[in-house]
Amino acid sequence: MVCVRIREAKEGDCGNILRLIRELAEFEKLSDQVKICEEDLRADGFGENPFYHCLVAESVPDLGDPQGPCVVGYGLYYFIYSTWKGRNIYLEDIYVKPEYRGQGIGSKIIKKVAEVAVDKGCSQLRLSVLNWNKRAMDLYKALGAQDLTEVEGWHSFRFEGEVMRKLAGK
Repeated sequence: MVCVRIREAKEGDCGNILRLIRELAEFEKLSDQVKICEEDLRADGFGENPFYHCLVAESVPDLGDPQGPCVVGYGLYYFIYSTWKGRNIYLEDIYVKPEYRGQGIGSKIIKKVAEVAVDKGCSQLRLSVLNWNKRAMDLYKALGAQDLTEVEGWHSFRFEGEVMRKLAGK
């Protein structure tokens, strides 16, 4: 089992984060949907008013190991607001490289995001998962999450691209 630390991402991590975003998209069978670049991540996450925050899971090498630390997972989150519950945190992505799964790294990332949520006065930590990703759903339920599709019947929708521009009258 590898020793891993969870830390806040730094601007210099953007290349590794993008690589992992692409791996996640491939895992989710949605590779064609990734349109951002490393510069977008830098501009949107590390400016004066960041659109997102990110944690990385970094392997800690053994003493004398010539290879330095390696980013093996990430959790990208941002703050949202519920008109019923107030402050919330939304975990947009959580991903751990396949060879590092089953070692509690995903749980550590989620727990760290929960810590941020509590520290910021959030009442909920929200996330979404594809309906076929049973392993992730089982993890979230084991950690105490409620499946809102089962419990309350919620469905997620989105507007994007030309449809969104048309709605905006542009």
